[in-house]
Amino acid sequence: MGIYLNPGNTGFARVLNSQIYVDKTGILGYLNSVIDTEQCYVCVSRPRRFGKSITAEMITAYYGAGCDSTGLFRGLKISANPGFTRHLNQYNVIYADMNDFRNKSLMDGQGHTKAMESICLFQKEIIRELRKQFPNQIEEGEYGLPSALTQIYQKSGVQFIIILDEWDAVFREDKMEIEAQEAYINLLRGLFKSANSRKFIKLAYLTGILPIKKYGTQSALNNFDEFTMVMPEPLEEYVGFTEKEVMALYEEYGLEYGKAKYWYDGYVFGDGIHVFNPKSVVDSIRRNRFASYWTRTETYESLKGYINIDFSGLRETVVCMIAGGRCKVNPDKFQNDITTFHDRDDILTLLIHLGYLAYDFEAKEAYIPNEEVKGEFRNAVEGSRWDIVGKLIEESEKLLQATWRLDCEAVAEGLDRVHMENTSILSYHDENSLSCVVSLAYYSAVREYVLFREMPAGKGYADIVFLPKQHSVKPAMVVELKWDASVEGAVSQMKEKQYGNNLKNYTGKILLVGVNYDKKTKNHQCLIEEMEKTGQK
Repeated sequence: MGIYLNPGNTGFARVLNSQIYVDKTGILGYLNSVIDTEQCYVCVSRPRRFGKSITAEMITAYYGAGCDSTGLFRGLKISANPGFTRHLNQYNVIYADMNDFRNKSLMDGQGHTKAMESICLFQKEIIRELRKQFPNQIEEGEYGLPSALTQIYQKSGVQFIIILDEWDAVFREDKMEIEAQEAYINLLRGLFKSANSRKFIKLAYLTGILPIKKYGTQSALNNFDEFTMVMPEPLEEYVGFTEKEVMALYEEYGLEYGKAKYWYDGYVFGDGIHVFNPKSVVDSIRRNRFASYWTRTETYESLKGYINIDFSGLRETVVCMIAGGRCKVNPDKFQNDITTFHDRDDILTLLIHLGYLAYDFEAKEAYIPNEEVKGEFRNAVEGSRWDIVGKLIEESEKLLQATWRLDCEAVAEGLDRVHMENTSILSYHDENSLSCVVSLAYYSAVREYVLFREMPAGKGYADIVFLPKQHSVKPAMVVELKWDASVEGAVSQMKEKQYGNNLKNYTGKILLVGVNYDKKTKNHQCLIEEMEKTGQK
């Protein structure tokens, strides 16, 4: 058993010993189906703390020779797969976390950069273990890793499964080291895209945050099947925790699923498969509190740096998405690095891969997935002191005060101003775009309220609900939106369908706010009525 060659199963055993474990071994069934085929080159990219390393350790424990993982996988999903025992602990596995080599490497005294040294160290350490495991099969002298693996195959016919975790560390952490990046890509080509590598590779599994680097329009390793945050199918259920898995966890621990959905849901793939942030779900259960956990693993300065890049329309787009809007994005031009940005779409595509944005593949639109991430965006834009946000907060405070004092005319005028001042990013065409304007207009309401869109209420769905946060003395607000209709009809609908009376776990004053947009006059109308909810329902 080595450090990199057949490192054993202790990493995955540690995962299974944890308080909360969600069985994701089903992905091994997919890998079994592609092993030793033309589709054996797999690259899975996900945001940080979405379980990449856990999956890599699981794959290592399953395939790696030199240990017996039967007990670890007994009762897990993969154990029901027809090929379970045929592949279990049958292969020579090389498992490496590329960040480890970055952390170990120092200036070598020969003018090499840390990035270049980490690439050399990666090969040197693994070749040292290969020489021990396969004596007399690698000739004396200095060889790169592809050459060493080729020599072993030629003399013994041994093939390998190679698993590279954080494969993109050189591109993310050493973003200006172009020479080292090119050397690294050439190494990967030697390992995975050469005539010799076709002989010694049984399966290649790369995982990182970024998809494989592009040069022009083509991937540097175009023989890989890539599963990304833009298009993860058919492996979408392994991106994070699915809706079904999260519901089961919260039921087991007696926590409210609806709050988890509000805080951590929002990534939707394939045929409507909802995926939750696993780091945040686990921490919310362990701490018995809904809060921002994933965003605490990295400062908002990183996000702030990207959204402050001076591309036309970027700031306005971000503000619109904070308000609940969506924007069209073309992710295909992105070069899959964090230095080559040509326009707004490149920044937004990077944010999709980083997990700050979700992507609707059918609509080709990006959006902020949930409250946890939205809070990070608010911190970033307010910390940047954008003029557009400063003015928006000022207008929003006035609008809230007008709403609380039931000043319908002032509310309507406030909505008109927000619409007029943001026409470049807000195109009115239906109630959904009207909803975006209302959310934008009430931007600063997040201090006092939790905002819900399309919330089940009574005999229907309320368009927007503002529920006061704990200890807030402000009234709840239920907003019904109309398009070329009447505000009286909006308020009547809320009363008739008992929207206010059916706000769960809330008692006290409720403002029923009807908003209509008249296409002819291009003005908003507003009607506010007050009601009191007593008792629990």
